[in-house]
Amino acid sequence: MTARREAACRCGGFTAVCEGQPDRVAACHCLECQRRTGSILSVQAWFPSDHLTVSGPCRAWTRVSATGRTITYRFCPTCGSTVLIDHAGLPGLIGVTVGAFADPTFPAPVASLWEQRRHAWAVICGDDIEHTD
Repeated sequence: MTARREAACRCGGFTAVCEGQPDRVAACHCLECQRRTGSILSVQAWFPSDHLTVSGPCRAWTRVSATGRTITYRFCPTCGSTVLIDHAGLPGLIGVTVGAFADPTFPAPVASLWEQRRHAWAVICGDDIEHTD
């Protein structure tokens, strides 16, 4: 049986239905993600773009990452919640913010990125976690 999950913004106006398991779940500690989320890290699940069905209005904001690639955030124009992320370095994949699933049983991250920006008390642990600076 194929997993089917729905991610939504806070007001429910912008949604993404995801089929199957994510290719990768990653936690990011970069300062841009900290500013975007208002938290100390962000967590995204990356799905093949053809495994998503998106509905509702959204707005987009694009920036250039520290590696020189563009990242586009798609968020609800009503409540401001970021739901989707397009990263030029990950062609064919769409990032879905894990918090938008509102599912405490969602798979844990397999990678912890930009750890040189990590708050000392925020540790992603596990034997198989990829840690990168």
